[in-house]
Amino acid sequence: MKKIVILGGGGFIGGHLGKRLKADGHYVRICDIKKHEYFEHSEICDEFIVGDLTDPVVVKLVIEDGIDEVYQLAADMGGALYIFTGEHDADVMHNSATINLNVARECVVKNVGKVFYSSSACMYPEHNQLDPNNPNCEESSAYPANPDSEYGWEKLFSERLFLAYNRNYNLNVRIARFHNIFGPQGTWNGGKEKSPAAMCRKVAEENGGGEIEVWGNGQQTRSFLYIDECIEAVLRLMNSEFKEPVNIGSEEMVSINELAQMAIDISQKELSIKNLEGEEFYKKYGFKCPLGVKGRNSHNKLYRENIGWEVSQPLRTGMEQTYTWISEQVLKSKETAFTI
Repeated sequence: MKKIVILGGGGFIGGHLGKRLKADGHYVRICDIKKHEYFEHSEICDEFIVGDLTDPVVVKLVIEDGIDEVYQLAADMGGALYIFTGEHDADVMHNSATINLNVARECVVKNVGKVFYSSSACMYPEHNQLDPNNPNCEESSAYPANPDSEYGWEKLFSERLFLAYNRNYNLNVRIARFHNIFGPQGTWNGGKEKSPAAMCRKVAEENGGGEIEVWGNGQQTRSFLYIDECIEAVLRLMNSEFKEPVNIGSEEMVSINELAQMAIDISQKELSIKNLEGEEFYKKYGFKCPLGVKGRNSHNKLYRENIGWEVSQPLRTGMEQTYTWISEQVLKSKETAFTI
């Protein structure tokens, strides 16, 4: 049995990771600034510490001697509305970088056996993602660096931070660049939700005969990886000897309009898609439409060749499971509002 710490375990990926590791028989300690909204603590960990990881005192408390593995998932992040408007840039960079500086140092001091750092596909250069049909997100394309957001710049900095600790202090690190992880038990409203959750929510909220709004022209492309696949890929990476940053994502690329239509088809509702962009968008919301890059798709050759695993299910399967869960949350919220 390993003694494992998950930082950011009150979040979507961290909660699912904790559930898997606890089910596998390990002792799991979680630290997050908030409790998990959808999992009971007993489902995902043996010990839950509510604490702010920007505080080095908290990190020293959580990461103690004898820890076998630390999974560093904690970050100040969210969906397009949070990341791409520019309003949260300082907090995103300061909070996430401070956490990673604290964690890297403490893992060395406490001689942690192995550390996982969750980076993001947002660190890839904007100039390689201008063609929605041919984005280049191969790991070797990371430099010369030119992320399209401060969130991406911070992720790139923190990758280099952990790699520097590996070179100078022999910190045993694994780094994954996540590509749009989605699924149940995650944020589905409030502005921090990712595209799959947003589309499922918009469809679930409509009764039929109406329309759902898609920001931009809907031709921007992405790939999305279901949470169970992500957790499997993370654990296989941690059990390997591969130490370079590597993509964890799906190579099934879809446009945002196709993603929205998939949610509509799953719901079996009669709905249309309304694309909102430019001046029309600004008049409605009062800020520029946050879109991110025009195209992004995971490139998995490096992972396949070095870890020997591939995604096992199509996007549609994960979307069906996610839509079912989000539609239940929408119904619960309506019932609560009606009761009040």
